[in-house]
Amino acid sequence: MKRTALLFAFLTVLSMLTMAQVKRVSVHDPVMIKHSDTYYLFCTGRGISVLSSKDLQTWKRERPVFEQIPAWTSEAVKGFRGHMWAPDIAYYNGAYYLFYSVSAFGKNTSCIGVATNKTLNPDDPDFGWVDKGLVIQSFPDVTNWNAIDPNLIVDNKGTPWLSFGSFWDGLQLIKLKKDLTGPADGATPVTFCSRKPDPNMPNPPSIDNNPVDAGGNAVEAPFIFKKGAYYYLFASIDYCCKGVNSSYKMIVGRSKNVEGPYVDKEGRSLRAGGGSLLMAGDDDWHGVGHNAVISIDKKDYLVFHAYDANDNGASKLRIFTLKWKKGWPVPDKAVY
Repeated sequence: MKRTALLFAFLTVLSMLTMAQVKRVSVHDPVMIKHSDTYYLFCTGRGISVLSSKDLQTWKRERPVFEQIPAWTSEAVKGFRGHMWAPDIAYYNGAYYLFYSVSAFGKNTSCIGVATNKTLNPDDPDFGWVDKGLVIQSFPDVTNWNAIDPNLIVDNKGTPWLSFGSFWDGLQLIKLKKDLTGPADGATPVTFCSRKPDPNMPNPPSIDNNPVDAGGNAVEAPFIFKKGAYYYLFASIDYCCKGVNSSYKMIVGRSKNVEGPYVDKEGRSLRAGGGSLLMAGDDDWHGVGHNAVISIDKKDYLVFHAYDANDNGASKLRIFTLKWKKGWPVPDKAVY
């Protein structure tokens, strides 16, 4: 009996030491993909931050996508110094496409660019990011949308679409050229998700009376994921980037058409303020959001950042498996 108690005590201490050694990586706006036997994570950072892992537990920081920022970015956004936001990664037509955001904080002086690579393995002789330049751009007092937070979805007919947006008139969707380097001929962005109950109403004031033109239409970071007969639109609402005061949370809606309309579990349109709650913050994590969803080895994963209430609100990586109940996603087990 004494030996059993000692063994239990030893295992308890060992478990506590192991947990103490786990230090969550700091990320913002993560997106993930698997190449060969390695998971690659891309997130906001100078030149776009990159991390890799073999097991979703131990993460290694890789070299950023851009050692030198593309010349066009500082010309398009005056004063831009290389801190790139909210990338999106996809494998398309035999290559990896990485969309990224270039912006002035709090303004819609913003651009989305795209770069390509034959492989994600930095040790492969074929490795090398090639920037393809500007895809779409927004302008103050000209466009009532913001060209950040891109996400690529290819529909059942093989047509590529780009969703994007933050605040202003809400989330946008636009058809792309087959080579993904710009909008398809004649295509213009269409608002397909907003927090405004009436699409014709002006943007509400921001929650903290910030005079920035963005107003209080607090929705951003669209991510469209195809599952069965439906396209699922995930989005983040309320406020990020405020540490322990962040109120970020994730919502979801679905549609059988990539263009929408997307509706929630109660049938409310996401174009008019609808959206079923997927996940909100709790006592340990004050604000969860800017998620990606990816299917790997027959498992669906929810990847996002959250603000650690036990570490001064630092933004850190979280990964959950997703299960599906009656056709709707539900966060299941915490993987990281």
